[in-house]
Amino acid sequence: MMLKALNLALLVLYPVAWTAPLMRAGLLPLFGLSEISVLSGLQALWGSDIFLAMVVTVFAIFAPWLKTLGLALLQFGLLDRRVLPALEILGKLAMADIFLIALYITLAKGIGVGRIETAWGLYLFTACILGSILISYMESRRKP
Repeated sequence: MMLKALNLALLVLYPVAWTAPLMRAGLLPLFGLSEISVLSGLQALWGSDIFLAMVVTVFAIFAPWLKTLGLALLQFGLLDRRVLPALEILGKLAMADIFLIALYITLAKGIGVGRIETAWGLYLFTACILGSILISYMESRRKP
């Protein structure tokens, strides 16, 4: 029952994480920092690189949410357990965007032109992804 509740909580927490600030970025240390969220980052990408925007949308929004929704359907007996490996693959795809965000932060800090600070949304989004992977693992170990 606890796994079901945690998984259902993720269905609510993901949209919060998408709108929460992942980082604060500014061009120079003297200027104010702008907050960047998953959704604001996607909006900027749609204006400049549609292909990359589609890829990030799949990894950051569709993959984790569909995996969590599929896992909920499985937990409530509305989906066959044979789909569990596919749901685990969706979870791994969702983790790829956390890597990309961390890479962008590392690169931007290394260049030294601007200033980037991580924000609470990055930790929430990471926790959602890791929680989903853990729930999926525990569900796969559970006897049907």
